[in-house]
Amino acid sequence: MPQLPAPAYPAEVLTRLEADAKEVIARYPGSRSALLPLLHLVQSEEGYVSRTGMAFCADQLGLTTAEVTAVATFYTMYRRRPSGDYQVGVCTNTLCAVMGGDAIFDQLKEHLGVGNDETTEDGKVTLEHIECNAACDFAPVVMVNWEFFDNQTPESATQLVDDLIAGRTVEPTRGAPLCTYKDTARMLAGFPDTRPGAVEASGGAGAASLVGLKLARGEGAHARVVGQRGETPRDAPQKGAEHLSSHDAPQQTSASDPEYPAGPAAEEGE
Repeated sequence: MPQLPAPAYPAEVLTRLEADAKEVIARYPGSRSALLPLLHLVQSEEGYVSRTGMAFCADQLGLTTAEVTAVATFYTMYRRRPSGDYQVGVCTNTLCAVMGGDAIFDQLKEHLGVGNDETTEDGKVTLEHIECNAACDFAPVVMVNWEFFDNQTPESATQLVDDLIAGRTVEPTRGAPLCTYKDTARMLAGFPDTRPGAVEASGGAGAASLVGLKLARGEGAHARVVGQRGETPRDAPQKGAEHLSSHDAPQQTSASDPEYPAGPAAEEGE
């Protein structure tokens, strides 16, 4: 059925958003480049990108609502329906899944009584499975409003969502203190995090993420270097010692190694 035109924002909300939008658009040489942050801006107002929000973005940038809708429906970080204060995402990509991500997701669905991309009745938590967040060294990972909760188990994840629903303070494993989904959306629109100490708490890479870098520098005292096929693993050299890497010399590949040929062993149909 054809939809009626989207309702406008209330006057006071519209005035505030127009001022914010003007600030965002001024950052770009071409106004339409501001569409992504403007979608985050309207998401920070309602908790999702509504038809009203898309019409607002179109008006501010001189675009059609179809052009805005095409972008808003392409990126998964833009919610298309009302969601909870806390977006709980369980990584179910390969490594997190085999390390327990699937079990965590199943446990939370049962515990919260919701399915994927659904929100609890109290409006506190929206649960979804998400793709890789580049934190495989801390698998399995759960994210709340895009903040990391590392090395989770079904039990710890259950306690996490219970604390969120009860309003208890929850601290991410690393990164800035947790805030609501709307507050997160406003930061993604490019506005500063004004909470005292929040920026300083953001930090950098975790210890597990730096192990590979230390090995590359020869700093891993107890690590082992994987050699070519059939070669016995050896202790990693100490700092400053010479050590092989894949960049030091040509290594055998499946195409040049008769023991591990590439491609099918027989012609198609044999």
